[in-house]
Amino acid sequence: MSSTANGKNGTWRNWGGNVSARPTREVTPASVDELAAAVRRAAEDGLRVKAVGAGHSFTSIAATDGMLIRPQLLTGIRNVDRENMTVTVEAGTPLKRLNVALAREGLSLTNMGDIMEQTVSGATSTGTHGTGRDSGSIAAQITGLELVTADGSVLTCSEKENPEVFAAARIGLGALGIVTAITFAVEPVFLLAAREEPMPFDRVLSDFEELWAENEHFEFYWFPHTGSTNTKRNNRSAGPEQPVPQLKSWFEDEFLSNGVFQVANWVGRAAPATIPAIAQISSKALSARTYTDIPYKVFTSPRRVRFVEMEYAVPRAAVVETLRELKAMVDRSGLRVSFPVEVRTAPADDIALSTASGRDSAYIAVHMFQGTPYQRYFTAAERIFTAHEGRPHWGKVHTRDAEYFSRVYPRFGEFTALRDRLDPDRLFQNDYLRRVLGA
Repeated sequence: MSSTANGKNGTWRNWGGNVSARPTREVTPASVDELAAAVRRAAEDGLRVKAVGAGHSFTSIAATDGMLIRPQLLTGIRNVDRENMTVTVEAGTPLKRLNVALAREGLSLTNMGDIMEQTVSGATSTGTHGTGRDSGSIAAQITGLELVTADGSVLTCSEKENPEVFAAARIGLGALGIVTAITFAVEPVFLLAAREEPMPFDRVLSDFEELWAENEHFEFYWFPHTGSTNTKRNNRSAGPEQPVPQLKSWFEDEFLSNGVFQVANWVGRAAPATIPAIAQISSKALSARTYTDIPYKVFTSPRRVRFVEMEYAVPRAAVVETLRELKAMVDRSGLRVSFPVEVRTAPADDIALSTASGRDSAYIAVHMFQGTPYQRYFTAAERIFTAHEGRPHWGKVHTRDAEYFSRVYPRFGEFTALRDRLDPDRLFQNDYLRRVLGA
């Protein structure tokens, strides 16, 4: 799953296979001091610097022809502070390892996304999120950050220390420095009761406000070419623990959601005309189920079928209208879409470039199977999302630039001013940042 320098001449590729880069130099520092020294050396040698996580972004946010920093030796928990209920982890720690380590300590994050292959710094720097009525993205749970800035110094920030850096660097896009450690707020581990069930698309839309208001974590998947969705409601539970039995779990999560789904996508890629029929079958294959388990076992699921993704945050009040427009577009377009559309929510937060910055948000994610042409579908979807002042996920495919972002992010100028201060010579610049933040 992790992105390795695969192939000849140290070419780096991302997980989705749609971005590659050939860095001049690669380093794998074993300490913050080593990382800081490597940053200073790169600056002296005139090389731009990028850190890469697990390569789960579909944008070229981590691509560089300069020096690529790989964080796999900067992993593990530094400190568990039970008095303040925080945990400090090294930036290269995969979310999977963090979740398991926290569970061993009887602790948990409040909310998380559905993939846990990413590193904590990659996930937070791009604004990775799950779904929540009251709890926000992974970055919204950060209480402190340590980063190496362009001059090679180590800066720590929190609400009390360097608060203006903290306000922006929790979702920093790799533009302000290299994150080396993150402190998260945690809580005693709890149980979530999960309820998954099919529901007609029209009913989900007509009852959306209610479904959102009545559940701590509500999301759904709509299968294009059908009027069907699969809904997921996760709420805290007093127990008892009732995990999905292992065989059933393998059948539903591995065989249906990964194995059969992979084959269905291969068939659809070879013969696009079969996709609507496959979609009808897929939408009915997943039956209703309920189970109760610790958070990361409910929130996260394996994703072995490779895809390319675009996701936009729209104001929550606009989500139903946006989805109606998306369905109408797919129905009349002649497009053949074999991947479900995923819909989630997040409350407003106070992070400058968070997709939920200052507004209650709903996320709509469109996917295409790896290796199928996605431009036409994504372009048409993006036109709908941007008409609602949508904000694209920083790690997923989009065509927006700084001019657009300065309109949809009220605090955009605050972020770019901080970048001017912390990285005046643009050591951490790459083509992607030039496009989304301006030169």
